[in-house]
Amino acid sequence: MNTLADTASSPISPWISRFGRLLPAGAVLDLACGAGRHALWLASLSQNLSVLAVDRNPAALAEIDAVGVATLQADLESGDGEALAQLFRPHRFSGVVVTNYLHRPLFPLILDSIAVQGVLLYETFAAGNEHFGKPSNPDFLLQPGELLALLAADGGSRWHVLAYEDGFVEQPKAAMVQRICAIKQANGVASTRRIA
Repeated sequence: MNTLADTASSPISPWISRFGRLLPAGAVLDLACGAGRHALWLASLSQNLSVLAVDRNPAALAEIDAVGVATLQADLESGDGEALAQLFRPHRFSGVVVTNYLHRPLFPLILDSIAVQGVLLYETFAAGNEHFGKPSNPDFLLQPGELLALLAADGGSRWHVLAYEDGFVEQPKAAMVQRICAIKQANGVASTRRIA
C-alpha cells in the first residue's frame, strides 16, 4: 500500500502544497499521477475531495491505496478517443492537478473538464530545461508564456490567474519550470478565494 508516508522519496511539489487547499469540494483529477504522491496528499486534506488518480502505468496505480482516491489506467496520448471524452466530461472536476507531464492535445479537454469555480494547478518543465538534463525534447517543454496563452485562448471560459511562474528552480533539481494556479470563472465574475 502506498501511503502519504511513502511519498517521502518524492516530496509534494511546493506549488501543489501551496495552492492545493484552494481546490473546492468535489472530484479532483490528478493527471499522469505516477505513484500518486499528490493524489494521496490531496485526499489527506479532509476538504471533501474525491481524487481520481490517472496514469498509464498499472504497477504505479496498484500501489495507490487510500480512502478518497480512485485510480484509472489510461493511455492519455494514444488512447481511445471515446474513453478520453468520458474521462474529460465537461465540468466534471472541481480541480485538475498536473505535474511533470505535457501532452498539448489534452489542454482543451482538461480546461473543459473543470467546473466553474474549479481550480487548475499545472506545473511542468519549460524551454531552457535542455541545459539541465531531461526532458530536453521541445515537445515536452512549455514555451515562454504558454500556460497563460492556453488559458487566454479558451474561448468557452474565462480564467482568473492567481499565480504564475516561469523560470529556474533549484529544488528538487535544477530545472526550468512553468506553473500556474487559475480559477475558472462564470460570466467574468471575480473569484473570492484567498491565496494560502
